[in-house]
Amino acid sequence: MNDRFQHIRTKQVEEISGGDLEFLSELVDIFLVQIPDFVSKMTTNLKAEHWLQLAREAHTAKSSAMTFGMDETGVLLKNIQLRCEANELDEVPKMVKQAVEQLEGAIPELEQFKQSL
Repeated sequence: MNDRFQHIRTKQVEEISGGDLEFLSELVDIFLVQIPDFVSKMTTNLKAEHWLQLAREAHTAKSSAMTFGMDETGVLLKNIQLRCEANELDEVPKMVKQAVEQLEGAIPELEQFKQSL
């Protein structure tokens, strides 16, 4: 089941839910609401050059992404956080673009996963 998605890996979130499909569905719903919010806030903070706010948002998004097995995205978000905090900003715009693409790419996968529950 886990291999059918490009962005998400459902094993961890399935373990967290302990087989409770209603709870699992709620976790998916929460992440589906969070993704556009993360994308909006990261993009806004990037454009405004609010680096510490961008670092905080990347940190928050990382936790949610990792819950859904988005390890590559989680590492990317962690690196965005660390670079913003260290004021090493050259690669940050490109990294944010990648993170946004990966998070947005997870949306149809999450919807498909939820329908399969």
